[in-house]
Amino acid sequence: MRRRDFISLLGSAAAIPLAAQAQQGDHVRRIGVLMNRASSDPEGQGRIAVFQQALRQLGWTDGGNVRIDIRWGEDDVDRERKYAAELVALSPDIIVASGTVSMAALQHVSRTLPIVFAGVTDPVGAGFVDSLARPGGNATGFMIYEYSLGGKWLELLKQIAPSVTRAAVLRDPANPAGIAMFGAIRATAQSLGVEVSPVSTLNAGEIERAVAAFARSANGGLIVTPNASVSVHRALIVTLAARHKLPAVYPFRYHATDGGLISYGVNTVDQFRLAAGYVDRILKGERPADLPVQAPTKYELVINLKTAKALGLNVPNTLIGRADEVIE
Repeated sequence: MRRRDFISLLGSAAAIPLAAQAQQGDHVRRIGVLMNRASSDPEGQGRIAVFQQALRQLGWTDGGNVRIDIRWGEDDVDRERKYAAELVALSPDIIVASGTVSMAALQHVSRTLPIVFAGVTDPVGAGFVDSLARPGGNATGFMIYEYSLGGKWLELLKQIAPSVTRAAVLRDPANPAGIAMFGAIRATAQSLGVEVSPVSTLNAGEIERAVAAFARSANGGLIVTPNASVSVHRALIVTLAARHKLPAVYPFRYHATDGGLISYGVNTVDQFRLAAGYVDRILKGERPADLPVQAPTKYELVINLKTAKALGLNVPNTLIGRADEVIE
């Protein structure tokens, strides 16, 4: 064998274990995800799919250089706390929290582990962050709405159903954000000549009784505000609105696709694409304390014309023209 060939062969042989060592030395990062949905919920699965896709575009592949552990809390406080403890025990590099209940459960377990949240109502009021601009602690993320949106929901209800003079506002009375949202709706109600009243959404029976009692008088409508109990009972609320012939405005697209009359709110799935961006930045060394909490910059309007027809409503063409999606 010529000396040149021997040296070349020796170099090739030496390169093989070095490459193997480099591959084995790559640190697989671990991401926990605490979802506030059931594992069978298409909305929840859609959020996870978008999150994973966005991570891949940023160079993070589940099963490759990152491992993603998912738990499904279903907006049940006890279940969320159990799974929060499970995820923290896995010693992940970071956890993604879906919704206020998930976020509260995680911070109950750890105030040091980096957390990126999506779909949280009032992170400052809930004590998750010090301020929107400078979160200051172990968490940052994306708000689901600002309180001024409450007035917009009432305006849309009045536009699609002009005869409405009474509106029941479905909210969680234990949630401080629900109180603030009701205040924003009431501030708009006076100028529109609408009387608003709060309805508690703590359990299914309470919702059924309250909506049935409210529907006994004429010219009523519903404003469904986002909270954990509304998410759990969303199918029931859409059914009750149809049963009692009540025009209703909802906070998210999936309410309208499930049969609700009209929805106006943030794209909840897209928030998980944004969350992936923050996860990427934190895994690369940035701190949650320095990443500002972001409020929504775009809201989607969805109208279900089939439901409008069932309620005997003629939707104004101007409103249809503004819609991001019309369901026929």
